[in-house]
Amino acid sequence: TEVFLDQVALAMGKDPVALRLELLGEHPRHAGVLKLAAEKANWGTPLKAAPGERRGRGVAVHESFHSYVAHVAEVTIKKDGTIRVDRVVSAVDCGTAINPDNIRSQVEGSVGFALSAAMSGEITLKGGRVEQGNFHDYPVLRANEMPRVEVHIVASSEKPGGIGEPGTPPIAPAVANAIFAATGKRLRSLPFDTAQLKKA
Repeated sequence: TEVFLDQVALAMGKDPVALRLELLGEHPRHAGVLKLAAEKANWGTPLKAAPGERRGRGVAVHESFHSYVAHVAEVTIKKDGTIRVDRVVSAVDCGTAINPDNIRSQVEGSVGFALSAAMSGEITLKGGRVEQGNFHDYPVLRANEMPRVEVHIVASSEKPGGIGEPGTPPIAPAVANAIFAATGKRLRSLPFDTAQLKKA
């Protein structure tokens, strides 16, 4: 849905954040996290890229477990086509913040977990059997691949919502939108990798 909204914004000649805010007029908590994430990520300003590299930002917003999360992802496409997520700026409205440190940790963990699925989490079948057996052939995000994650918590007096999962769903579409911003290519299946980028 969030990738489709970016396609709609492009077709209408509108900024992706601006279009979402128009559509979220009656959804102030969605709009609140979106505005905060965009502001903290300096949405709309150009990203500097090294010679031969391309960079882009993408956004996504999502509600689950009565909590609201927006991510702005910044990616770099290296000279060899490698995709690297450099930075994720997150805004979360989970109602009354009982333990802000835990909220930040959960969102950071959600980003790492979701990026593993988005960038390398592929299960393949051969002869009716799963080929992957353990982490030697099913890679997960390593510490040196983890982007810088900045978590901003919306001050709220609403009832507390969940915080374990809500940061997970919006990261893949935010990265997909950032890849498009950098390359003009839409990647439509997970995981996002160099081979898929070359085919797009």
